[in-house]
Amino acid sequence: MQKKDLEFLSELVEAPSPSGFEQPAAKVFRDRLTPVADEVETNVMGSVHALLKGKKNGVSVMLAGHIDEIGMMVNYITPEGFIAFAAIGGVDAAILPGMRVRLHTSDGTLLGVMGRKPIHLIEDDERKNVTKIEKLFIDLGLSCDEVKKRVRIGDPITFDVGLETFGDDMAVSRAFDDKMGAWIAARVLEEVKKAGGAPGDLIAAATVQEEIGMRGGVTSAYGVNPVVGIAVEVGHATDYPDIDKRKHGEADCGKGPIIGRGPNCNTALFDLLVKAADKAKVAYQIGAEPRGTGTDANAIQLSRGGKAAGLISIPLRYMHTPTEVLSLKDLDAAVKMLTQFVLDLDPSTGFTP
Repeated sequence: MQKKDLEFLSELVEAPSPSGFEQPAAKVFRDRLTPVADEVETNVMGSVHALLKGKKNGVSVMLAGHIDEIGMMVNYITPEGFIAFAAIGGVDAAILPGMRVRLHTSDGTLLGVMGRKPIHLIEDDERKNVTKIEKLFIDLGLSCDEVKKRVRIGDPITFDVGLETFGDDMAVSRAFDDKMGAWIAARVLEEVKKAGGAPGDLIAAATVQEEIGMRGGVTSAYGVNPVVGIAVEVGHATDYPDIDKRKHGEADCGKGPIIGRGPNCNTALFDLLVKAADKAKVAYQIGAEPRGTGTDANAIQLSRGGKAAGLISIPLRYMHTPTEVLSLKDLDAAVKMLTQFVLDLDPSTGFTP
């Protein structure tokens, strides 16, 4: 991955953007694509749509990656000045004790420490159980008066970690789910522009509020109204200990993006994505999706009278933790595959079974 593209990925994942508070990540996405796209608009939900107009009356394609991340929200300030909080999205309470977090206020950010009783003061029976979120608190190191001056109920909170590379072309960060999907959508638009454009319109969409019910995907699919919509997401890697491959399938980091196959994925579109991967000489994996996928592909498929929906996933280890891990090679491979698909999409292609 080129340095400038890695810097874009880092800026995007490190922009604080829990569901409902995506504006910083949306700005990064807009700033990157405004010089490239023909039009960039932000809808009332906060999703960003960058349009590259087609050269002919071809098939319109929307690539959607959601820019919201899991996080927390200030729920209560105790008389001592500690922060009680509620989860935004699927936060695992087991990983929280001892973490550093950032509380985002209207005047800037505050460093906080996730606190609970130390192990010495926890009864033996309690040690066997995960501490519930309502029993945790955030210590801002400030007096109660100062906390109440600077913090409001509803202020968002994120994990205080960023992107680092390690090992063999691997990267670790919070919020790869799913800002790396928006990164891929943006990079495909850039590559298609370099190639002279596609037959049909291409829309790179950075959608919002996926973690709390695919809300941005619903409104973007309806508003953009593409013929084809592909959600670019993360998928569960199964290449580390204690994952049952008979139950969850095989998906390895570094062996290419996963092309979803199942009722949520249009069969003709699946075949074209496989063909594009082969032509681009990109390694890929196939993921069995026997029901709704729980991604923006759900929202896209069911929009209006139905859409040709697809799902491309990047194998991800340790999803919904501050240490999500993926292979940068898989991201570049997904860009190549989807660029090939968009450029080769024949205007006469039909997606009706």
